[in-house]
Order: sequence, then C-alpha cells, then structure tokens
Amino acid sequence: FWICISLAVGACFGDDPFASFDMEVSYVTASPLGVPQQVIAVNGKFPGPVINVTTNYNVVVNMKNKLNENLLMTWPGIQMRRSSWQDGLLGTNCPIQPKWNWTYQFQVKDQIGSFFYFPSLNLQRASGGFGAFVIKNREIIPVPFATPDGEIILLIGDWFIRNHTGLRSALDNGDELGIPDGVLINGKGPFRYNTTLVPDGIDFETINVDPGKTYRLRVHNVGISTSLNFRIQSHNLLLVETEGVYTSMQNYSNLDIHVGQSYSFLLSTDQNASSDYYIVASSRFVNGSDWDRVTGVAVLHYSNSNGPASGPLPDPPNDAFDTSYSLNQAMSIRQNGSASGARPNPQGSFHYGSITVMDTYVLTSLRPALIDGKYRATYNGISFQNPDTPINLADAYHVKGAYKLDFPSQPLYRPPVIDTSVINATYKGFIEIVLQNNDTVVQTFHLDGYSFFVVGMGYGIWSENNRGSYNRWDAVSRSTVQVFAGGWTAVYVSLDNAGIWNLRSENLDRWYLGQETYMRIVNPEDNGNKTVLPIPDNALYCGALSHLQKYTH
Repeated sequence: FWICISLAVGACFGDDPFASFDMEVSYVTASPLGVPQQVIAVNGKFPGPVINVTTNYNVVVNMKNKLNENLLMTWPGIQMRRSSWQDGLLGTNCPIQPKWNWTYQFQVKDQIGSFFYFPSLNLQRASGGFGAFVIKNREIIPVPFATPDGEIILLIGDWFIRNHTGLRSALDNGDELGIPDGVLINGKGPFRYNTTLVPDGIDFETINVDPGKTYRLRVHNVGISTSLNFRIQSHNLLLVETEGVYTSMQNYSNLDIHVGQSYSFLLSTDQNASSDYYIVASSRFVNGSDWDRVTGVAVLHYSNSNGPASGPLPDPPNDAFDTSYSLNQAMSIRQNGSASGARPNPQGSFHYGSITVMDTYVLTSLRPALIDGKYRATYNGISFQNPDTPINLADAYHVKGAYKLDFPSQPLYRPPVIDTSVINATYKGFIEIVLQNNDTVVQTFHLDGYSFFVVGMGYGIWSENNRGSYNRWDAVSRSTVQVFAGGWTAVYVSLDNAGIWNLRSENLDRWYLGQETYMRIVNPEDNGNKTVLPIPDNALYCGALSHLQKYTH
C-alpha cells in the first residue's frame, strides 16, 4: 500500500511518496527438485514477493527475522544515494538478530529498471530469500518503446538440494561446491522434457500469454555460481534494458545471463501456437553429461495453444570451451544514448569517454588458496575479513582499528593474507577498475552504490595497451558484469555517491571465501550531512559499540 509518513529514520521529501512493505523472512519446506528441503521464504513465499515502486519513491521495508541465524537483506543495483546505511551488508550494517525486527528506509532516487533483493549473509541466497525489485518510470518520462500488454518476471538460478548451511560447511572444509542439482525458474524445477533427466511429479513454471501481444520480460540470475544461457523456443528476445539503463534495442535468439545479472526484454507472442513452447535456462562453459541436469525448463503457454511442449530443447551455443561468442555478445549490448532514463535528459548526455581518469585499480582474482590453514578467495592477495564494527559506525564513533585504508591498487607479490583492507577512494573522482580473472571459472563483479560503464573485455593479462580497444561512446552502464576465466573486464566509474560501498564477486562461493572489499568515499567539505545522511535513529549496534544496542522487537 502507498503512504506518506514520517518515521524516525527519515521524513517525507517534497512530493515523493512512500511505499511501505512488511517482510517476514522464515524457513519453509519445499520440493523444487522433487526432494523436500528447507528453503528461505519471504512472507511465506518462495521466491519472495515483488517490490514494485516508481522513480524517486521512498521505500520502507519492515524486516522481521524468523530465521535461526542473523539476517541482512541487500538490494544490488539500488544506489542508496547518500545512504549506505541501508545497503544490508556487514561492512555497513550490524545484522538483524533472530526474532528481531528492523526497518530499512531508502529512496530510489533517479532510478528505473529491473533489480532483485536477497539475504546477504552466509550463503543464505543459496536457500532462497530473493525476489524481484522493479522501479518504473514516472509518467512524465517517456519510455523508448510502446507500453507492453503485460509484465513477466523470471528468477533463474542454479540450485542445490543441500541448503546453505550444508554448502557453507563444504566451503569451510576446503571443498568445492560441485555440480548443482538443477536450475530453478521462479522457485520451480524443470518441465519433464526428458524422462531420464527429470523425474516425474516436479512442479514447473507455466507462463500464460495471449497471442498477438507484447510482454516485458524481466529475467534475473539469482543463482549461486553458474552462468546460464536463456532462450525461448521459436521466439526472439528484444533486449531493452539492463540493471536500470535502457539499451539499444537488439534481437537475440539467446543471451548469456551471469550470476547476479538482470535484463529485460520485449517478447512478442507472434507464433502460431501449434503447441506450448520451452523457456530454457541452461548451464554455460561446462562439459560432461553430469551437467545435463543443470537445466531449467518452464513452459510458455499461449491461450490458443494446441498442445503441450514436446521434442528436444532449443539448442544452446555450442562452445563449452570457447567464450568468444559470449564475450562478443556481451560487448554488443550498448546504451541507448537518446532514451531518457529516470530523468528527462538523454542517457547519452554524460560523455564518460572524454573524462580524464584519476586512478586505476587492477583487482586480480585467483583460485582459492590456503591462508592460515583455511581455503580463502582473494582480490590482490587479500581475503576480506568483515569488521566486528561496520565501517560506517566505526567512522561515526571514531572506533580505532576497525579497518585499514590500505587496499592496494595493483596485485602485491607476497603471500596472500586475511585482512579488513578497504579502498580509500576520492569523492567526485573518475576511476578505472580493471578486473583480472586468473581463476578457472567465469565470475561476475558487482559494485554497490553505483553503476559503471563497461568499456572493455578481453583475454590474457590486461595492459595499458588494451585501452585502445575501449568503447568510449555508448558502453552500457550497469552494476554487475562478467569477467571470463583467463581474461579481464574494464569499467569506468564516476564516484559521486559518498559512503561505504561494497565491491565483490557475485559468485556466492568466492564471495563467502572473502573475495570482496569496500570503497570508502568521503566528501571532505561536507560538515552538514549534505552528501551523506546521518546515522539512522534505529541503527543497530555491534562490535565495539554493542553497549549502545537496545533490544528490538
């Protein structure tokens, strides 16, 4: 429901309305792959409900933790302008303890697009707790395509029958997670397209459509570590937006969607409906028959369909050992420079390619390695240790030694270490981040609080000579980008959002093992909370400040 209120954590801003949501996070039993298991539900639903708001709305989420462990909910891609207090990560927030409530409040300032939320602690996303987060345009801002006849949301992702605690134990013991047990689409297992691979009795997702219509299809990879190829039998996917930016409209017969990424397409229901059609999300860059089961299949059902889907699935790209098709596909996604996003001015009016880069950070990832007897993942030889006192609070209360501002801008040639090392970034700086993936798996990189321009991708070791290949005109701006194994991705970022912002691998196993850090961005001229909001009145306290915490019901 829609309300305008004044809470302890904020006040009404002009005419921007508030949207209020209650979220109760709990365990329920489900059998998405035919085997009963414990999953994380929101308001009893798996996946959780859709948060649907409009540009500039103030979002209030009352979060009730009914798990038996700590909880934080994070909102990747939502930029939390001036308020990393609401970001929902251990570097910025103390956790919501079991049986506690806590209220998030933030504004979706100058944003539109397709996002999702999920619980950020201890691999919990591997058990669920995720849901879509949609920000629609204000009516006064034109959308660069005709209003669709309907909207469809698909949450796709690899899935294990072991829940997050079992997966966590495996990683703690130094083991790999292994091959997933399947791929879910909207929390459901595959349609029985193959009687050998898919057991009988599994509940699958059916998307009902009418012929001759156009639907906006929002697709999110909420999985653990597997890149997925998404396609719909006999239909093209007209890409129109990714993570809050309208793209040049291009048709794709299939698209690789990597962990943590979100896209929206226009789907025209222009087929003759001689039967239903397969919707497929299958694993990428893997080989071997054991991976055949890592395929999600839903059904697109026309209202005038003449029968069920049958026969083989539409073919995926045939390049298990060659990522060049996928890399070229990724770089074909361009920004629609003439379209308005959340504001009236065209998206292309920010000429990022003509701005001088102030600093370059090369973040190199390797395969997990032993550090102090434990397998850990690193950026630049540092495996991040979350602080006992979140960085925001440590700064506000002048807690000494909570973290270090010494994260290196280049890899260091020394034994890897576990540390709470943070990037000391410059407010209003324009920086280049190069992601060098020397691991053996495709990874995705995410930056909270911002979107960045994806200016280049390539293979081998990045060098300054690679800048000659950068796209300095119409690179897409987004918050989550893939980095192919043995390759690099380069992005540009304008640091205009002060706060404490997380950089991480979106692959849950690598993230859990420490492949993350934070950027601390402070405006030295701000003495009146103009660029950073003050501590919320309902802030949680922990670590060195635990004595300030009162019980919250």
